Amino acid sequence: MNLTITGHHLEITPAIRGYIEEKMGRIKRHFDQVIDVSVILTVEKLKHKAEVNLHLRGKDIYVEAIEPDMYASIDALVDKLDRQVVKHKEKTGDVNRASGGVKGQIAEVD
Repeated sequence: MNLTITGHHLEITPAIRGYIEEKMGRIKRHFDQVIDVSVILTVEKLKHKAEVNLHLRGKDIYVEAIEPDMYASIDALVDKLDRQVVKHKEKTGDVNRASGGVKGQIAEVD
């Protein structure tokens, strides 16, 4: 998993970088087919915005969160991203099990 962290009007400190890496590990636990992750942190007046582009095989997931604190926006972002990744994982898993595999298809023909 390639992790890219950039900041707009914000310096990425080692503490923020470590916090993001720790939180993205949670996504990696649920779904290990993550190819690339791009995180953009932005500060606009009193709004702290965190965005992520997650590249999976066959799908890209984009999530953003705006909170008054940067750590709170990262937490909200990871929660939203976690839900979407689990939803994607469930969708891709259901297709294979719905048909019953090769044995289920042969039984239907007879």
